[in-house]
Amino acid sequence: MELITIDIETKSDKDIMKSGVYAYADSPYFDILLFSCSVDGGAVQVIDLANGEKIPDEILKSLTDENIIKQAFNVNFERVCLSVYVRRNYPQYFKSYGTDEDTVGNYFNPVGWHCTMIHSRYLSLPSSLAEVGRVLKIQEQKMTEGKALIKFFCIPYKANDEPEFHNPVLYPDKWETFKAYNKRDVEAELEIDRRIAKYPVPDFVWEEFYLDQKINDRGIRIDLQLAQNAVALDEHIKAELSAEMCRLTGVENPNSVYQLLKWLEEQGYSSASLGKEEVAELIKTAGEPVRSVLALRQQLAKSSVKKYTAMTNMVCSDDRARGTFSFYGASRTGRFCIAESTMILIKDIHQNVYEKPIQDVQLTDLVFDGENWVKHEGVVFSGEKEVIEWDGITATPEHQVFIDESTKIPLIEAKEMKLQLWTGKHI
Repeated sequence: MELITIDIETKSDKDIMKSGVYAYADSPYFDILLFSCSVDGGAVQVIDLANGEKIPDEILKSLTDENIIKQAFNVNFERVCLSVYVRRNYPQYFKSYGTDEDTVGNYFNPVGWHCTMIHSRYLSLPSSLAEVGRVLKIQEQKMTEGKALIKFFCIPYKANDEPEFHNPVLYPDKWETFKAYNKRDVEAELEIDRRIAKYPVPDFVWEEFYLDQKINDRGIRIDLQLAQNAVALDEHIKAELSAEMCRLTGVENPNSVYQLLKWLEEQGYSSASLGKEEVAELIKTAGEPVRSVLALRQQLAKSSVKKYTAMTNMVCSDDRARGTFSFYGASRTGRFCIAESTMILIKDIHQNVYEKPIQDVQLTDLVFDGENWVKHEGVVFSGEKEVIEWDGITATPEHQVFIDESTKIPLIEAKEMKLQLWTGKHI
């Protein structure tokens, strides 16, 4: 055994789009439902864990063998989830890395775990399995039924004190389709790997990937009480501001742009939107009560507290947030990519040291690289890409869009399934 290609299907009460895989798998309600694998490019085996089947001992042992390559598309998901699963269910096979004082002890050593998504990014291919399959025109395309089945089996249909999930035994037809979907993903990954194998990722890039994974495993310590209090205080203040806007305007929903624009028009003020620049311009000449209403609008529109919400969503049981770096996120350049609103430690031109969201970092700010304060080049243009249009949005096919308040999928999938995009709460 030299190579194992893996794909898993999991469940948890946490929303992985908000929490990230580490907090998702840290939940006591996390479990692996299906485990599909191919050993050395052979036939794909589907192991139905939800119905009592077991992962063979030989496979379990290989997960901590650095000489055996474990491969998956977005392998960080498989490595983290399998780390938690094996540690909980087969502690005799679990082995981590780092010192006793380190905070990586809940996870397998990333050495020996290769990522087909990173390989694809290295070759300037898209970052989703479905999109890479389309670009390469592989025969075993990803099954489109998967999204609905993931929502059915992997997300609780009741989220009370004890989240409840659909039992596969009660839905045998859906479950068989889900197993076929899980198997197809491995088949697609195998075909993609065969296509791109002639253009291997250099060893030094894998070494950088392992470093990235170790940084993500280690995480960042969060002052959870501070974050929770900040969110609670923000909710309290916004409730007071909203009540005052209702009193001044008489509108039912002060957060509704439509209702507020209509009220402004009734007061003799016209504007095409309530964007930051438009409100700042209107407030210069507005009389009362319009001036006060616009000032309240400016306060309600502030989003700085979102970073605290993100912290509370991503934090694990040891009060550390993990998974904030996305390796090779910038196609072609290979730069690390950090998600919007991720807090970055900076030193400004006045020598003040503090954190700010990544999108607000200025060219004059120095950023801390773990050892030194260093300069940076800001946003880097990474080339032109083909775009598509759907439901009023023009973007690259793999661009993530919301189809409801919490679910994001690539724009190409929304277009093919003719799903309406979610644009916010209805007026």
